[in-house]
Amino acid sequence: MAQLAAHQVERHYRTFVRGTVEADEGLVDAPIARSERDPTAMAVRLGGREARTRYQVETRYSDPVSATLLRCQLETGRTHQIRVHMAAIGHPVIGDDRYDGTPPGATKSNRLLAPGRLWLHAAALEFSHPISGRQVRFESPLPADLRASLADFS
Repeated sequence: MAQLAAHQVERHYRTFVRGTVEADEGLVDAPIARSERDPTAMAVRLGGREARTRYQVETRYSDPVSATLLRCQLETGRTHQIRVHMAAIGHPVIGDDRYDGTPPGATKSNRLLAPGRLWLHAAALEFSHPISGRQVRFESPLPADLRASLADFS
C-alpha cells in the first residue's frame, strides 16, 4: 500500500479505444473528481485529484471501424482513470457505455463484446517485494474474448 501511495508500483494496461489516436504516444495529465451530473461517475474536473495516464499506440485499425489498440501505464490510480482519460481525449474505451458519450437509452453502436464488458485489461503489475526488496512482475495474457474481438479488425 505504501508503494502505491508513493507511485512506486507500475501498472500496465491494454485497451482498445474508438477512433484513430494520432500521436504514437502521449500523456493525459488531467485531474479527476466525481461528476457533477452523476455522483456515481467520475469526470475530468478542475480541482479534482491529480491523474496521469501514459499511453502508447500498439496498432491502429480502420476496418470495420476506426479504432486504436493502446498500452497504458498509470502514474496515479484514480477510479475509472483510463476510462475517463480516454473519453476526455475523444477516444472512449470500446464497450464502455458509461463514458462513451452516448446519451442514456440511446442505441450503442459498434458493439464488439458482451454487454457490460469493457475492452480494458490489466496486463502487468510490477513492484518491489515488501520483504525481499526484489523487483517482481506479474503479467496476465489477454483473455480469450478480447483476443477474439481483435480478429474482426484489419
